[in-house]
Formats: sequence, C-alpha cells, structure tokens
Amino acid sequence: MKKYSMAIAGFGGMGNWHRELLNEGYWLQNNKKNQTLNRLKVSGTFDIAENRQQHALACGLKAYKNMNELLNDPHIDIVLIATPNELHKDYSIKALKAGKHVVCEKPAALNSRELQHMIDASVAAGKILAIHQNRRWDEDYLTVKKIYEKKLLGEIFRIESRVHGSRGIPGDWRGEKKRGGGMVLDWGVHILDQALMMIPGKVKKVYATLTYVTNETVDDGFYAELTFENGLVFLAEVGTSNFINLPRWYATGRDGTALIEDFSKRGKIVRIINYNKNDAVPIKTAAGLTKTMAPRTDETIKEEDLPVVKSDIGDFYRNVLAAIEGKEQLLVSLSSVMRTMKLMEAVFSSAKTGKPVPFE
Repeated sequence: MKKYSMAIAGFGGMGNWHRELLNEGYWLQNNKKNQTLNRLKVSGTFDIAENRQQHALACGLKAYKNMNELLNDPHIDIVLIATPNELHKDYSIKALKAGKHVVCEKPAALNSRELQHMIDASVAAGKILAIHQNRRWDEDYLTVKKIYEKKLLGEIFRIESRVHGSRGIPGDWRGEKKRGGGMVLDWGVHILDQALMMIPGKVKKVYATLTYVTNETVDDGFYAELTFENGLVFLAEVGTSNFINLPRWYATGRDGTALIEDFSKRGKIVRIINYNKNDAVPIKTAAGLTKTMAPRTDETIKEEDLPVVKSDIGDFYRNVLAAIEGKEQLLVSLSSVMRTMKLMEAVFSSAKTGKPVPFE
C-alpha cells in the first residue's frame, strides 16, 4: 500500500504534537497504529525559529530552509499547516497550488471569506484540504453527546459547556488581533463546533458577550448562548481569569442532570426514578423556609456513572488517508468547518451590537 510523507509548516507545540502522534504513536488507543498510520510519516519541517529547526534535526527530520524549499520537495505528499492563525490561508493555498494535500490546524482561517478561498483552491487543485478539528474526538464531549442522543436525561433543555483557566492570554501571537488571537478563535472554535456537531437542526439566534479582563486588544473570554430550533439552549463559555473552575459540562433534562467536572471525565448522572412520591420537606434558611429548593431523598433519585465514550484521535489521519485515496469522505467536512466559522462571526456580531443575532 502507498506510503505518505508529510512536512510540517510551524514546528511549535501543535506541530510537534502531530509528529509525536504519527512518528511515535503517542495518544493512540486500541493498538490501531499499525493498521494505517504506519503509512504516514512526518519527514520534515520548516519554522522561522532557529531553536525549533534544531529540534527538528534532533528528531531526525529534515529542517527546510524556507517554505518554498518545503513545497518544492517532490517527496512530500501532505503539508500540515501549524503556524499562527493569520498564515493558515496563504500557506494552505500555496501548498495546494504546489500539488500537496493539506491538513490545516484550527481555526482554518480568520474568517469565512478566507476559508472560502482555501476551499476554492482545494477544488481547483484537486487536492484534499482537511481541517484538524481535533476536539471532535474529546471523550468528555462524546460522552455528553451520547447522553443527549440516547435521551438518558429525558428531554434535555439546556447544556452548558465551559473551559476555564486563570492565566489570561498566552504571551505570544495569541494576544494580537491581526494574527488571529483571542479566545473565540482559540477555544470557541472547539466548543462552538462541538455544539453544532452535537445538536441537530438549526440555530435560531446567538447572543454573546466578550471579556477583556487582562487586556484591551483581544477577547480573553466570552459567553455565547445558542438557541436551537428545537428549543434547547446551549451555553458556551470560555474564561481565562477563573481561579475556581466551573464544571466542564452541565446538562439538564426533564428526568435528570449530568455533570462532568473536567477533561478527566470525573462526574455523574442523577436521574429521577419515582415520579409519584412527594418527598419535599421544607428546609430552613437564615431568613425563612423553602420547599421548592428542598433536596430530594434517595427514594426518588438514582446516581449513576457516566457512560464514558472512548475515542482515538488517530482516526482523524486514517480518514484523511482514506479521503486522499477516494475511499471515504472527510469526517471533518468543509461545510461543517464553514458553519462553525460563521457561528464565530455571529458571536463577534452579537457582542458588538449587544443584541441577539439570527444565525440560520
């Protein structure tokens, strides 16, 4: 079977992550590596930072002097674009025109117009353009998706998805607006994408606010409320000044609630099991009684473990190779990437006007 050689443009944290995944088999599960991924190897890189070039050499890779040398290498089949965001469009289009297939890190581009240029270049070149929306393989997300699809909480009417940290914007290009910095493009591209992949149907409206706690240049957090046509409300929130994190996921339905604390998937489901028993005993607060908020007793609810879904990020590259060979469609379709991009634009629009905006 044909073997493929890949070069990486931008050998920072994510670029090196791809090398580890493909050349060293990190992060793979179920021992699937030798089934397909041994046909794909990272063989070279280009980065403007000399220390990263030296790291590439230490890893046994070819360190190209510039991007043109990389693109002119006839032995390279696929180019991974892992540069800062503002270079994604130009580097992807150059690679496609050079006859290479392209895997591009997210966000694919700075806006939907740039993304369309990339898609057009892919069609014109007859080459694959694959966007690395890697967090579609996050197991915490897939677990909530299963809870929703299997109706384990009955009719779910609200899902809250949060990513919290306390270190502000990283001190690099992510703090520069013109380079594609900010948390909407950095993390919104993931959790907004997860919302669209989880909930079928259209989004009726989007209401969003941005935060600028640590700077006045780029958004260091955001709050986005999506109202789907089926009535479900999906809250997506990112914060970088949170010293006590709220849960990664919180889903409420008519028959129960699901909680996932963090990426480690710690959490639980609490479901109602006795609809008829009235166990509400008023509780005393400092200023009075409440029956409405009285806790339930064990006779009416049951605590259950999460139905954790396992995944293998290696499936992304298995699918890319299959798409190149005409055997499968891309799992991360370009139409879904465009939809997420336009949703991020709706978030910016709502935050600018201070009002909900229609989306679809």
